[in-house]
Amino acid sequence: METAILSLRVPQEVKEQLNKLAKATHRSQSFLGSDAIRRYVEIESWQIAEIQQAVTEADGDDFATDDEFNAVVKKHAG
Repeated sequence: METAILSLRVPQEVKEQLNKLAKATHRSQSFLGSDAIRRYVEIESWQIAEIQQAVTEADGDDFATDDEFNAVVKKHAG
């Protein structure tokens, strides 16, 4: 996998916590930071895609009927 350098500023407290975590896990700060950013990007990308899909469905009037909605509410309410 090709990598690239990314420099960023974090609060000193976060840097210190990252250093402690790196020592405790025997991983580099770079590995932990990269992994954290990768996870964040994956989650945010998924969430944005879901929101965009929901907006597309709403724009196309693709809504649940009242009966479908009430059936779901009834299923999970009891």
